[in-house]
Amino acid sequence: MKTGRRQFLQTATGVSALSMLGSCGSGRDRAAVCDARTVMVPARKVPVLAEADVLVCGGGTAGISAACCAARHGAKVILLERWPSLGGMATNALVNIWHTSDRVKQVIFGFVQEAIDRGGSFVRRNAKYPTTYETHDFDCEGMKVVFDRMLRDSGVRVFCDLKAVESIIEGNRTRGVLVDTKTGRKAVLGRIVIDATGDGDVAVNAGLPYDFGRPGDGRVQGMTMMFELRGAVPTGGDKAAREQAQRVLQTMRDLRDQGRFPQFNDRHAQHYLANGTNGLYNLCPASGDPLNEEELARLSADARAHVYAYLDLWRKELPAFAGAEIVQMGHGIGIRESRRVRGMKTLDAQMVITAAKQPDAIGHGFWMIDIHDPTGTGYTTHSDQKPGMWLKPGESYHIPLGICLNGQIRNLAVVGRCVSATHEGMASCRLQSHCMVMGQGVGTCAAMALDAGVDMAQIDVARLQSVLRKDGVYLEDAPKPSTG
Repeated sequence: MKTGRRQFLQTATGVSALSMLGSCGSGRDRAAVCDARTVMVPARKVPVLAEADVLVCGGGTAGISAACCAARHGAKVILLERWPSLGGMATNALVNIWHTSDRVKQVIFGFVQEAIDRGGSFVRRNAKYPTTYETHDFDCEGMKVVFDRMLRDSGVRVFCDLKAVESIIEGNRTRGVLVDTKTGRKAVLGRIVIDATGDGDVAVNAGLPYDFGRPGDGRVQGMTMMFELRGAVPTGGDKAAREQAQRVLQTMRDLRDQGRFPQFNDRHAQHYLANGTNGLYNLCPASGDPLNEEELARLSADARAHVYAYLDLWRKELPAFAGAEIVQMGHGIGIRESRRVRGMKTLDAQMVITAAKQPDAIGHGFWMIDIHDPTGTGYTTHSDQKPGMWLKPGESYHIPLGICLNGQIRNLAVVGRCVSATHEGMASCRLQSHCMVMGQGVGTCAAMALDAGVDMAQIDVARLQSVLRKDGVYLEDAPKPSTG
C-alpha cells in the first residue's frame, strides 16, 4: 500500500483567494534553490478561477458521465480535462469499443445507452449483438462532438487544457484543486470532488492510500498504441489470404524472437492479416510505468516506431497491404492500469467470477479478467480463453458504490480505472462501459448527498438505486443492506 502526499491550505478571508504553500510562483515570486534536490517556493495568495457544487477532475467517459448525471440532478458542476478534447482513452487513444451485454442480453443501459443513442451515425452496433460482449464501436472524432453536446445540454461548465496539480485539503475535507492556467496558478473549488483522472491524481495528492501493480513485481497491465490503417485490400479471409497471413505471421514471430522485430499481439495480428482489415488495430503493446512521464514519453515514441515496422513488413510480404497507409495513431498510448485508490470496498477476482451481488450496487459488470501481459509481450488472458477468467453467458456481477468511496475524505470520490480493486478486479472493471456505470452512480449520489445535506457514504442506497433505475440503469438482484 502506498500513500499520496497531502497539500494543506488555510482558507483566506472570503472566497476570492487562498493562502498557499508549495506554489511555483510568477516572475515576482521566484523559487530559491535550497540544495541540489529541492527548492523553496514562496507563499502567495491564489485566486479562485471557478467554484461549483461538484467538481469532476478528468474528462474521460467516467468523468463525463459523472458530470452530466450530477448536473441533471440539480448540482452545479465543473469538469476539468487535461487534454484539448473530451473522451479520454475513448476518443484520444482510439479505444473505440463499448461492451454492454452479458452475451445473452444487454445489461448496461443508462448513460451508456444515451451516449449510444446520441451518437447516431457515429455509433455502430455489432451484428452479433447481444451474443457478444463487444456490442458497439464508434467514430472517435464524432464522439468528441457528442460528448461536448451532452455536457453543454446538461449545464456542465467545461475547462479543457487544465490539469489538477494539487488537492486543497482542510482537516478531513477537500475544498477543490489547484490548476496551472495560462495566466498563473488558480484554484477551482467544489463541495464534492470526483477524481476521474484515471491515475487517481487528485485522491492520492490528497493523501489517500493506494495500490499499484500486481503482487510480486508491482507491474501494471500492458499498454497499447492503437492505430488506424486504410488502403488495405479486404480478402474476406479466403484460403490463400489465410495461408499468406500465416507465413508472414511466422516471419514476424521468428524476427521477434531474434530481437529484430517489435512485440505484437499474436492472435489479433493473425486476424488482421488474414482479412486485409482497414480500420483500427489493437496490436502494438508497451510495458512500463504510466506514472513516470519520461518513461511514458519513451514508450509512446517506441510504440509509434513499432507501428511503422509492422507496416513496412506487411507492405513487402502481403499483396493485400501493398497500398496500406497509416491514417492516425492514438494521441496518447492506451493505459489500462495505474494507481488503485483504496476504498470502502475492493473489487477482486472472486467477486467478478462468481457474479457477486452487492447491497450498494450502482450497476452491472460482466467483462472477464482480461490481463494484458505487464512485461509487454502482447499476450492477454483474453487471447488464450484461459479457464477461470470468464463469467458464464448471462451472468454479471454488481459494481458497488463502495469501491468509489473512502472513509478518510468523505467528500472525495473516485470513478474509472483508479477505483478500489485488485490487479485482477481492475482487469475486468476498467472497461469504458463499466467506468461510465461508476460515473453515473457516483455523479447521481453526489447530487443527492448535497441535496440531503449528508456525505456520499451516508446516502440512502435504496433511494439512490431507485433514482438510477428511473434514469435507465439496469440494476437487478441487489441484496437488501444488512441491518446488523
